[in-house]
Amino acid sequence: MLTLAFDTATQVATSALVWDGEVLAELTSRPVTVLEDVDALFRQGGVRPQQLEALVAGTGPGSFTSLRMGIATARALSLALDVPVAGVSTLRAMEAGAPGSLPIIDARRGEVFVLDGEPRVVLPAELEVEGRLCVGDGAVRYRSELEVRGAQIPPDEDERHLPRARFHIALADDYGPAQLVEPIYLRVPDAERSRA
Repeated sequence: MLTLAFDTATQVATSALVWDGEVLAELTSRPVTVLEDVDALFRQGGVRPQQLEALVAGTGPGSFTSLRMGIATARALSLALDVPVAGVSTLRAMEAGAPGSLPIIDARRGEVFVLDGEPRVVLPAELEVEGRLCVGDGAVRYRSELEVRGAQIPPDEDERHLPRARFHIALADDYGPAQLVEPIYLRVPDAERSRA
């Protein structure tokens, strides 16, 4: 099955085109270039968009605006190409890329998103990290604080810090109409907070 996946929840967007488990093309970029990335993946993979059979979108948690871009793109492509969509948590994809790790995404405002059974938002000081491998842009941002408390964090450029789209495809199992794929929001958007 030819499947396209992308995740725009973090500052580094990832995308992949996979055919029956074989990665045909894979990119990292910025969330705002996701449509350009899709076009590049088809060219690099040597396939046409009409051959696509399924799509997987990262559902976060992450940046509100970036998540909306990714979900909107997934919905538009699903309608245009008549393919089903599955949503996969960004944190679960990161965990699949670094088995046994604690995925940590920078949530701004001095907080992080983590997968602790369920996705949640916490202060870095609330994490139990002693002896744990911590990955993600939140682990990189709060490296010194987490390492002092016993966390093991790979070098900044280590690919385990990225939510690789190829892992989204491996985790996807519930394909259906695009409108059923919803982003994971763990708090209200900044605009709503300011308005309140």
